[in-house]
Amino acid sequence: MSAVINQDISIGANLKALRLRNKLSQEDVAVKLQVMGFTISREIISQMELGHHNIRVSVLLALKELYHATFDEIFANLSFRINDSGCGLLTKPAGRSKK
Repeated sequence: MSAVINQDISIGANLKALRLRNKLSQEDVAVKLQVMGFTISREIISQMELGHHNIRVSVLLALKELYHATFDEIFANLSFRINDSGCGLLTKPAGRSKK
């Protein structure tokens, strides 16, 4: 039995929530990342938030710093489970976090 990991899980909604929490526009984020040396546009930020653009680890680390966020916040509402068909990542419904 081989493990299968669902690669269609997106952290885009979490990144958008963190951006909005910091009162930043997509353009603001793109400009700040450009100043940090990344070649990125507002359109790419939008695509990341929609889950249509794979995020490089270096960009993710920069966003973590920009958003003053933890990895727990970035990966919120995701869980890992093992089932009969292998392993997979699942999303939990938003707004149902444990306190």
